[in-house]
Amino acid sequence: MSFNSILFRSAEDAATANTTQIPDYFHDLNLDQVVQAITADWKDYNLDSFYFAPLHDLDAIHYRQDTMRDLHGKVLMEGIKSFSQHMRTMRERLAQADKLASYRYTSQRCFLEAVAVYCNAVRLLRECLASVSPTSRGLRELGEYLETYLSSSSFTSLAEEVTKLSRDLGAIRYSLLLRDGSVTVWQVPSDLDFSVAVEETFEKFRQGAPANYWLEMSKWQGMNHIEAQIQTRVALLYPETFERLQAFCTSRASYLDEALGRFDREIQFYVAYLTYLNKLGIKGLTFCLPEVSCTSKAVYATKTFDLALAGKLLGSKSPVILNDFFLDDPERVFVVSGPNQGGKTTFARTFGQLHHLACLGCPVPGEEARLSLFDQIFTHFEREEDITNLRGKLQDDLIRIRRILEKATPHSVIVMNEIFASTSLKDAIYLGKKVLQKISDLDALAVCVTFLDELASLDEKTVSVVSTIDPANPVVRTFKLERRPADGLAYALAIAQKHRVTYECLMERIKQ
Repeated sequence: MSFNSILFRSAEDAATANTTQIPDYFHDLNLDQVVQAITADWKDYNLDSFYFAPLHDLDAIHYRQDTMRDLHGKVLMEGIKSFSQHMRTMRERLAQADKLASYRYTSQRCFLEAVAVYCNAVRLLRECLASVSPTSRGLRELGEYLETYLSSSSFTSLAEEVTKLSRDLGAIRYSLLLRDGSVTVWQVPSDLDFSVAVEETFEKFRQGAPANYWLEMSKWQGMNHIEAQIQTRVALLYPETFERLQAFCTSRASYLDEALGRFDREIQFYVAYLTYLNKLGIKGLTFCLPEVSCTSKAVYATKTFDLALAGKLLGSKSPVILNDFFLDDPERVFVVSGPNQGGKTTFARTFGQLHHLACLGCPVPGEEARLSLFDQIFTHFEREEDITNLRGKLQDDLIRIRRILEKATPHSVIVMNEIFASTSLKDAIYLGKKVLQKISDLDALAVCVTFLDELASLDEKTVSVVSTIDPANPVVRTFKLERRPADGLAYALAIAQKHRVTYECLMERIKQ
């Protein structure tokens, strides 16, 4: 039975997704912040690259989703965490062996302990999988692989060698005679137990319960030259055992099974993500495994939110605002308008985040979601002017948008935030309509955050979404977004109140 990967169905899938390059859209969508928060406690595993590469095949996505479902089980998750902890201990022993390489026998003993921990970890993992009977293809294949591996001659002989060597080393007894600045080492018969003789000698002096004179030894920090010389003399007294230890370290240098070593790293992709979601669950936030479609662009999500923003609010009392959205055929483009600081950009980022996370095979923020399988995500957010390219801001915006439209396909997702804010209203409306028409003709999914209400009703593919305000106090943003025609009234009223030029304010000043 073969087992390749818990993240990828095949080696070909793994090669396709093997990248360390951060996607261009990561910073705009704050996905860099999300990945940093998820992997903060898993730096040793170098997981970031796994979150950079969305999958572009539904079966590959379902492969991961099924594993995510299995890992929601407490028993299985605890079993995986226990395996990971054993593997970390194994690596610590190996690092210790390298550090003490100049002390041959101590280094070899650390190596033996590392192999012993590994053998135990593999057995416990097999027992855990057998007890929970996972339904995902990846974990089922892993369980079958472990059954074959643990019964193989390579593993059974390894485990037997470890057990016998550990037992024989543990049975070694020796005595030290310290005299006149010298140390003498000699064998002690295995049946000689000084503790019995001591107890018998002093039994007649016993008066009441003895006091506790146990000495708490400090944590072992390594070897010194005297200990090393004693160890060398002990090895001379038991040459056969130490020769076997030497032979074991030489012949078993490549003891770690490649597939299980890879699994130990890859499974942390799931563990780290689900652990982070559990932290957010403290705020009552919910997540779901979305339906991902490659044939329909009718998308929706209920009670969804910006994952990066939720992470920032984790330690605060501020609530995370939840929103719903949907696009039915033939709708393709959200045009988001409303007052500034009202949640428009957050909504746009959420739309992009959900699609990226869904195509990683991960749960997404929300109670329920249906999303589209994309080939690329493109973002256009405001940039500071680059004085080195000698272009004005408008020209730079046009060039960047043109590059997006040249590369985008009908299966792309496009997120644009406040386009053409640097030009006149008339020109911004003209250029904005041209860009949205190109996206509409392309039939791509998109979100366009704009201050131009005129763009909200371009054609049947365009849907107007408006950030709302508190009806009782128009200056207060609710950060909730609604599907309704853009009218600009809330924005205008908020500005009028800010500058005290509403009807009520003017009448009050006239009376004065």
